[in-house]
Amino acid sequence: MPDDALILVVDDDVRLRGLLQRYLAENGFRVTAAQDAAEARDRLRFLQPDLMVLDVMMPGETGLSLTESLRRDNAEIPVLLLTARGAPEDRIAGFEAGADDYLPKPFEPKELLLRIRAMLRRAAPPLPVIGAPAGPVQLGPLSFDTGRGELRGPAGPIRLTGGEAALLTALARRPNEILSREDIAEALDMDEAGERAIDVQVTRLRRKIEADPREPRFLHTVRGRGYVLKPGA
Repeated sequence: MPDDALILVVDDDVRLRGLLQRYLAENGFRVTAAQDAAEARDRLRFLQPDLMVLDVMMPGETGLSLTESLRRDNAEIPVLLLTARGAPEDRIAGFEAGADDYLPKPFEPKELLLRIRAMLRRAAPPLPVIGAPAGPVQLGPLSFDTGRGELRGPAGPIRLTGGEAALLTALARRPNEILSREDIAEALDMDEAGERAIDVQVTRLRRKIEADPREPRFLHTVRGRGYVLKPGA
């Protein structure tokens, strides 16, 4: 995890935006900010932040809409959503939009810092694991390099978000072995996300690796137990 990672903070609350800028800068990050989604898009034309802290409810385009747009454009920037609405269905909506994590307001600054660092760890190339497959894991026409966290197809690299890459890495390092949701939550640093959030991450990953996500060939659900990756040519 780079100590000088660039964080883009997007929030229409000028006071909170300023507090976040100062706090993150004091903890070693480079920080830039935007007051709404339109200004964030302008920033993204010239900058490649390592992570975005994005408010959900803003005038004009919402944080959910901006996140969905980024994912449609295959942008892999890790996104942490901030919102005053912390119900489970709101968290799920954030994950379904393509966010990597979700933090309800009000929050402790220390918790925000821990979540940001966890997301940056997930986005970093994974370290080798003893017993992991030595070469790329084959998923039909796709191959996944567990050492680099890179998914490739016939046309070249396929973009994965930090959460998707961490999930596929965890599964690919233990092929043909059932991983419980607790195992996956630990691998993704999503201990408090809940079972439904894990299911959302799996659904998003299936869209990247399966020809028909409704009839998965590689990433299978084992009812009552978890998920298993079954590689194959």
